[in-house]
Amino acid sequence: MAQGENSLNRQMPASRRSFVKGLGAAGAVLPALSVLPRWSFAQDAAAIHANAAIDWKQFAGQTIALSGAIHPWSNAITPLLPEFTILTGIKVTIDFQLETTYLGALPIRLARGSSTPDVFMFTTYGQGISNGWLEPLNGYYSNKSLTDPAWYDESDLLKTARAFPVWSDGERYASPITSEAMTLFINRDALAAKDQPLPQTFEELLVTAKAVKTNGMSGIAMRAQAGGNSSPPAMGFVFSYGGAMVEHNRVAFASPEAIAAVEMYGQLLSQAGPAGVGSYEWYNVLDDFLQGRTAMAIDSSNFATDISNPAKSRVAKQAGFATFPHLAGRGPVPFMSHWQACINSKSRNKRAAFLFLLWATSKATSLRTAAAGLATTRVSAWSSEGFKKAFGSQAAEAALTNLQNADVDRAKAILFHPQSRPILDAFMIGVNEVVNGAKSAKDAMTGAAERANAAIRG
Repeated sequence: MAQGENSLNRQMPASRRSFVKGLGAAGAVLPALSVLPRWSFAQDAAAIHANAAIDWKQFAGQTIALSGAIHPWSNAITPLLPEFTILTGIKVTIDFQLETTYLGALPIRLARGSSTPDVFMFTTYGQGISNGWLEPLNGYYSNKSLTDPAWYDESDLLKTARAFPVWSDGERYASPITSEAMTLFINRDALAAKDQPLPQTFEELLVTAKAVKTNGMSGIAMRAQAGGNSSPPAMGFVFSYGGAMVEHNRVAFASPEAIAAVEMYGQLLSQAGPAGVGSYEWYNVLDDFLQGRTAMAIDSSNFATDISNPAKSRVAKQAGFATFPHLAGRGPVPFMSHWQACINSKSRNKRAAFLFLLWATSKATSLRTAAAGLATTRVSAWSSEGFKKAFGSQAAEAALTNLQNADVDRAKAILFHPQSRPILDAFMIGVNEVVNGAKSAKDAMTGAAERANAAIRG
């Protein structure tokens, strides 16, 4: 396709060499592709698990409850749960809900001291640790009856995945289960129709979004709902402008850098966004892009499997994936995160729950879930042909580049803060005010920071 496609392909070459080089830069030594095992069937994965120096049957007969969001990870792991039960004799009950519902209900349940769920997907790490909800895991990893370190091979984890769950005291309270970074999606046909190249800077993004906007198609869609769950794309703007969310236990998004970032975010959505964008969550953004109602979108790299699936996406053939935009003269710093799985500190089945975490994040299981299109935490899975086929080579390269460009420390500073939820809520209330034109970026961010700092002070 003319200009838009050509420029995208120049930025994201799908060569094997560049992809393998990127994996190495992400923090692990990549095994030669020719010697990666082909675990295509359940019996092959079971054989690999059997090679571990672990008695998988030591907790046979127990039942663990698994809770989480309806998410690519839950979709990928659920079909494999019967295999875990065959391997271990441990039954798993599941409760997966819409993300906003789940994230609102889980803290209430944990605060009440419930012994279930035993294992749960989690994001507000600092809140969970400070309230004593999460079981420390270092002792489990060092327990020879539970873990075979050589078999588990933590060196195979992406660098960000190794660093992400480590708390300030060196303890781990979670196991990363996915890898994602904010990524730019484009409809190549929409850009080509207006002779627009792939935007790389924020200013170019604004020009392109306004140029391609029509009566039936917005120029760009991003989250703008007034709640913390909508914050990841906007946080990437703040980081890329040189700002931070939290510094020295104080909110930092009233800085000149953050104000400029939010101002740009507001301009993009107010001038080129869809009608009603102030209520947009991630599923609204994804649906608009899938249905061809927006020419561009910025959101999680994990959307790639749906976007490239003709059964779900009307734009599968013309969809492109690119690096996060940047400020002229600065490099891009997209927001990144790893969904993590934790063990309930009140669980009555903690060791059985840990065996589940070990199995779910192992090489063999990761290769299976990667073949379903899940962006796991394993280098071996990212390099597998099954993952590149399911996720798409270009989408995988864009995601990996965005992971490499991300700042783990800045992401952890906000995600692991004990008051992360009220901070993120205050931030997005401010962003929403800018997008809706209710306040200037300076007034909105100043007020948001005051509310968030008050929450920190208690």
